[in-house]
Amino acid sequence: MSEKPVIAFIGIGLMGLPMATRLVKAGYPLRAWNRTRKKALPLADVGATVASTLKEAIQGADIVITMLEAGPVVINVVKQMLPDLVAGMLVIDMSSTKQSEARQVGKLLAAKQVAFMDAPVSGGVVGAEAGTLAIMAGGSKEDFARAEPVFKVMGRPTLVGPVGSGQIAKLCNQLIVGGTVAIVAEAMLLAQAGGADPAAMRQAIRGGFAESRILELHGQRMLDRDFRPGGQIKSQAKDHANILAAAEDAGLILPLTEMVADLFNGLLEDYATADQAAALLAVEWVNHEKGIRLGTGEDKF
Repeated sequence: MSEKPVIAFIGIGLMGLPMATRLVKAGYPLRAWNRTRKKALPLADVGATVASTLKEAIQGADIVITMLEAGPVVINVVKQMLPDLVAGMLVIDMSSTKQSEARQVGKLLAAKQVAFMDAPVSGGVVGAEAGTLAIMAGGSKEDFARAEPVFKVMGRPTLVGPVGSGQIAKLCNQLIVGGTVAIVAEAMLLAQAGGADPAAMRQAIRGGFAESRILELHGQRMLDRDFRPGGQIKSQAKDHANILAAAEDAGLILPLTEMVADLFNGLLEDYATADQAAALLAVEWVNHEKGIRLGTGEDKF
């Protein structure tokens, strides 16, 4: 049996930590680096090497995985890595960025004969911990074959097209997720205002055409008023800005997405790090003069 490739994992945040942990537990030699080193230290307990510098993390690695906040950060980190990357390495960016940013990174790396894939994910922290993430990969068939065993430790990978296609697929995912979260919030509040039991309404429609993971998970979060961070408001706001940028590049107008983007942007000032289920708060605010609120529990952040 051939040895597993050495992985450098760059960016140990809410998602990066469980993803990297799964790779270490699957037997991959892994070096982790995070700008705030303290966040990466838990990986040392499961057998990873926590590097003190970016250079130390990537030297000798076969595969470099980045899981960072946004496209500009990814580009900056890739530029820092360039002097220490060597031909034959594979860089996989699993962050959520603009398609144009993914293509820019691909060009930077191609100049050094370093392969690149954009492979954003969906499934949140729960999916990262369980290894059930949906992984949308953009790149060549050859690079996907090389990365597929690594991806399968973290979730279910699908090659959706050339470099940049992963980001488009992720934006399509976020378009549907964000819109559905907002619609579930409106449905919950309509049930409350109309005199129905919102929890019973949710149970009654589950299994029908309205069934979804959003109704299952975020519908319950709304009932519990549990807005502790999973997928955060600031991430949805960023993703929706990227969706609208991609639509503009493609010559499209997406009217519903524009409204959903406004909803998430309106929550940024006070609730940026709250779970996306906090979309409920925006719908409640629009109706605050009528005194309509879902349930009687206290908000949890």
